[in-house]
Amino acid sequence: MRHRSVTYSAERAFQALADPTRRAVLDLLRQGSQPAGQIANAFPVSRPAISKHLRLLRRAHLVSQRREGRNRLYQLNPEPLKAV
Repeated sequence: MRHRSVTYSAERAFQALADPTRRAVLDLLRQGSQPAGQIANAFPVSRPAISKHLRLLRRAHLVSQRREGRNRLYQLNPEPLKAV
């Protein structure tokens, strides 16, 4: 595994937070880590659309992802929100 220095970009965080669906995903993750399928089931949009939202949230470092078997679990990362 590579060691990466993480710097949080307020601009990326603001862009990610601009969409109401992404804000709702973050609100859902406040309850704790959840698999991608469970997150997708909570919204009336397609799974690929939720996948794109999660990718943008990962790139903004607002969520983190880990694999557990076949599942990808997503967890809220509150650190970038402090910069906002």
